[in-house]
Amino acid sequence: MTSTSSSAPGLPIAAVERDTGLSKDTLRVWERRYGFPQPSRDSNGERVYPPEQVDKLRLLKRLMDQGHRPGKIAERSIEQLQALAEAGNGRTATASMEGPPDDGAVRPFLQMIVEHRVDDLRRELSLLTVKAGLARFVTDVIAPLTALVGEAWARGGLAIFEEHLYTESVQGVLRNAITSIPHPGDSPPVLLTTVPQEPHGLGVLMAEAMFALEGARCVPLGVRTPVMEIVRGAESQRIDIVALSFSSVVSPYQVIESLKELRAQLPLATELWAGGSSPVLQRRPPAGVRVLGRLDDVAPAVAAWRSGHRPA
Repeated sequence: MTSTSSSAPGLPIAAVERDTGLSKDTLRVWERRYGFPQPSRDSNGERVYPPEQVDKLRLLKRLMDQGHRPGKIAERSIEQLQALAEAGNGRTATASMEGPPDDGAVRPFLQMIVEHRVDDLRRELSLLTVKAGLARFVTDVIAPLTALVGEAWARGGLAIFEEHLYTESVQGVLRNAITSIPHPGDSPPVLLTTVPQEPHGLGVLMAEAMFALEGARCVPLGVRTPVMEIVRGAESQRIDIVALSFSSVVSPYQVIESLKELRAQLPLATELWAGGSSPVLQRRPPAGVRVLGRLDDVAPAVAAWRSGHRPA
């Protein structure tokens, strides 16, 4: 481990954990076991990670999500890791919730992000909510664009701040579109959130838009909500459906365990639905959890729920 002055650029360990999806414990174990990463220390003795090491950590996390073991790839160069990740794209793209990005339709928006044309991005996306309608805007524009942005970020083609600019822009556009739905419904009441290990909120926000269009009463709790707080929120709001979103940032073990714990804590009458790009949802979802493979599945799922809850 090297030691540098506090003026050296880099990210503290908490920021690296948030932006790569690798826990602090994992980073420390890798440091001892594999000799990577090799953070410097600031004036307080805290770890500081150079940008190039953070880029490599993102790639390592992406490859782990594809099934690679860290001990086999941690010593490879970033160029070798990029080649390995690209080779895996063809095998994993069709496994995601929305499939491969439609590059031709959404790539101009990615260019706006790269060129930092944030006002243009927000304006064009807002116009599309009107032209395409909110449902098609979510499924045909935002879902594939978010996948494309994620791929670019993982390859190092987007900086962290650029990915955050995109996320904030889309959240603002979607929130405005949701609040402008002319006749919001009240049934079923749906609580939408993510578990503490899931920092990404776009997936659950896209789901909220689709639920709202079906006349559901949406109760969003944001991201990183502890399981018992989800249970308490569902009880206080008389929730019929708890809906969670999981990206590939969350380990398969954490996905399954958090769903099992939540299913055990919620009343049996409260349904638990899950969606997102985490492959484990399709492979082995826990009993008592309804998996929505695509955002388009929200409408028929709500219709099926209503057919089973009609007054006698």
